[in-house]
Amino acid sequence: MNETTDAPDVLFEKPRDGVLLITLNRPQRHNAFSNNSWELIAGALSEAETDDDVRCVVYTGGPKVFAAGSDITQMKSRGMFTKVAAERFRHWDVVHNFPKPVIAAVNGSAFAGGLGIVGAVDISIAVDDVAFSFSEVRVGVIPAVISVVCLPKLGAHHGMKLFLTGERFTAEKAVDMGFVHRAVPGDQLEAAVQEEIDMICLGGPNAVAASKKLVRQVPLMSREDGFAETAPWSAKLFASEEAAEGMAAFREKRKPNWVKN
Repeated sequence: MNETTDAPDVLFEKPRDGVLLITLNRPQRHNAFSNNSWELIAGALSEAETDDDVRCVVYTGGPKVFAAGSDITQMKSRGMFTKVAAERFRHWDVVHNFPKPVIAAVNGSAFAGGLGIVGAVDISIAVDDVAFSFSEVRVGVIPAVISVVCLPKLGAHHGMKLFLTGERFTAEKAVDMGFVHRAVPGDQLEAAVQEEIDMICLGGPNAVAASKKLVRQVPLMSREDGFAETAPWSAKLFASEEAAEGMAAFREKRKPNWVKN
C-alpha cells in the first residue's frame, strides 16, 4: 500500500469476478476519512449500482488500522464539523440502502466513526485480535451519526455501556454482541470473505437485492403493513425470468445462468 501523501485516499479495484473492492488508503492518518473520501466512495457506489458485473462490494482498510473515523485535523471550525456530520449521514445511508450486498473485511482496528462502516454494511468479518472502540466520549463528543447504523446491531444494552465508557472491545466480543458476524485469524480473512462472496453469487441478483430490502425495511413495518407490502414483492419475483431460470436449474440439477437486470 502506498504511504505517500499524494496517493489516492481511497483505492478501487475489481480483483475477482463480481466484486468491487474499496480500500481506505490513508495509513499515514490511520485511515481517517478525508474531506473527499466520501465523494470518491459515493461515486464508485453509484457506478457499481448499475454495473451488472458487480454482485457485491467489499470494504477494507489497513493491516493495523481499518478505519479511525474522521480526520479532525481537516476540521477548522464548528461549521466544518456540522458540514461533515451531514455528509456522514448521507454516506451511511447510501451504504445502508445500497441494493447490492456490502461486506466489511476488517483487517485492522476500528475506532469512532470508523465503526460506522461496520454498522452500515450487511456482512462483517474481522480479524480476531483487532480492537474496536466508540471512543468519541473520551474527546468530548458522541457517536451521533453512526449510532443510527450501529445501535440496531448492538442494541441499547450493549450500546449504552460502549458509548458511555469508550472502552475497547475485541472482534470476538463484537461477534458475541451481534455487531460482527465472524472473527477469524488474520491469515484466514481473505478466504472467509471469499466464502461469503461465493454464497451470495449462488443466488439470483434480483433475489439477493430483494432479500436485502426485506431485512432493511420489514422490521420498520407493522405486521399488517408487512404482509401488505411484501406480498407484491414475492409475486413479482415469482413471475420473473430470474425465478424461472432458478427453478429450471433446480429441476435440471445444474448451475443457474442468471439473467441480468
